Amino acid sequence: MNKTHIKQSLAVVLVSLGAFFACKTEDEITAETRLFRPVLNKELSAKNNTIIVNMGNIKAATGYTVEVSRDTFKTTDYSFKVDTNYVVVDQTLLKGESLYWNTTYQVRAKAHALKAEFDSKVSDLGSVRTEKFPSIMVTPTAADVIDVAARVRWATGGVAITKVKVFAKTDLKLATPLAQYDVSEADQKAGSTIIKKLNPLTTYQLAIYSADGTVKGWDNYTTISRAVDTSSPNVIDLSESDDPNALNAALLTVVEGGTIVLKKGATYVMPTNNFLKSVTITSAYGFGEQKTIITTSGGGNIGAGVTLDYIRFSNIEFIGADIGGSYIFNPNIATLTTVKELSFDNCIISNMRGVLRIRAKAFVNNFIIKNSIVYQIGTYGVLTTDTDGAGNAAVDNIILQSSTFSKINIFLTSRQNSNSVVIEDCTLSEIATNGGSLFNWRGTSVGLRNVTNGIKIANCIWGHAWDQAGTSVLTVRGKSAGLDVTNFTVLNTYTTGDFGFVAGTEISGLPSFTYTKKASELWVSPYSGLNFNFKDATFAGRKDTGDPRWRVK
Repeated sequence: MNKTHIKQSLAVVLVSLGAFFACKTEDEITAETRLFRPVLNKELSAKNNTIIVNMGNIKAATGYTVEVSRDTFKTTDYSFKVDTNYVVVDQTLLKGESLYWNTTYQVRAKAHALKAEFDSKVSDLGSVRTEKFPSIMVTPTAADVIDVAARVRWATGGVAITKVKVFAKTDLKLATPLAQYDVSEADQKAGSTIIKKLNPLTTYQLAIYSADGTVKGWDNYTTISRAVDTSSPNVIDLSESDDPNALNAALLTVVEGGTIVLKKGATYVMPTNNFLKSVTITSAYGFGEQKTIITTSGGGNIGAGVTLDYIRFSNIEFIGADIGGSYIFNPNIATLTTVKELSFDNCIISNMRGVLRIRAKAFVNNFIIKNSIVYQIGTYGVLTTDTDGAGNAAVDNIILQSSTFSKINIFLTSRQNSNSVVIEDCTLSEIATNGGSLFNWRGTSVGLRNVTNGIKIANCIWGHAWDQAGTSVLTVRGKSAGLDVTNFTVLNTYTTGDFGFVAGTEISGLPSFTYTKKASELWVSPYSGLNFNFKDATFAGRKDTGDPRWRVK
């Protein structure tokens, strides 16, 4: 190639370069020389309530702007310039302020050049959560919070906790207490105190302090909804009463359809006054496992001639004085008397001759036990209607759901027809002695000995008889009397290998399936302690049969 051609080629190249740069915008030229965005040498980390930002060093950078947010930069909490790629976001950097404990922050940064137009674009560096305050407070659980109170707990053995302060959820600096309470010496030793006068469905911060005013921990507590509005004129609030006769007195003044709220853990006696109005009797929320207790001997009574929509009990433990003579209800009424619903929800019933015994002209349309435990019951069982002849005491519908029944001498007895019996999702162990029975419809008239719409048993587990006399005879009388034309529907129901019927009393279809091993091999502790959790992890019905409280989740 000669010199002329070389010069011509260079000229073309120079013209082309000139044209190229002439077409480039200023932003595109800047982009070519802008600093790279900052990147992390190590992931963001936190130590106590500080954040460590360890970025790669950009040699051409004169410094960095670092920004911190708690809401993904809808707002920015802090923005500051630093001259190093390793940054600790602490009180020194924030000029006396500090980050919150146990809080998630987002961090972003950009690098600065000698000329601002060459600064990098903003780089999102991610998020990090500061550590929880080094506290002696025990992290609250669901058992530590009710509707209007919270239980605050802490580790003992060190500094004494003398005060608890209540703060709004939004008061993150714990600056303005809504209330404060001194901690008694007894509570200081126990490491636990109850904070009252809270509102339902509200999140509070509760903080504990030592005698010198130093905070020793805090946490969020969210109260639950109120089961009963005790401010309602239809409610009698006994949630602070320890008077054992308070329930008896309240029964005289409660309005029709009203509610009586009892103190959790307190003990009351079954009213001697008659039930004359539809009423719900329930327990207030409280701390600890012990339910409200109602003790009973002869049993409650219903006013002669009344018709009540319901008598409902919830969250109550009934304890009889004597398995040979105690009842919850034992009315013997000569005048037509009807309770449309008698129900027990989340109750414990024990040590009685019978749960419900009715005679003469007492009628119950719907008898319901659900989410409950019933045990140690004598010869009148869960239910007995105890007067022969048409037009006398009867229960129309019997519903037993999601409950456990154990050590019951005779299960269900009636001298009248019933409409239906439904037993579903129940654990039944030691039900009926060898001389007792499961179902005993013993009306003297053939027309009064059946359940007209049948008996349904579904998703249950049935263990052997109650060997109350110690004879080692574990068979039960399935149908002791009556039920000649009663249809049994049995679905997904097991019996244990040591369950059996007395010959001639079998129930067709019971069981759906047989578990071949013994009750003692199926359940953890069926004979003492009422622990019906499954010992045998191979049991096929462990997830879908029996009382749901014992099922494998």
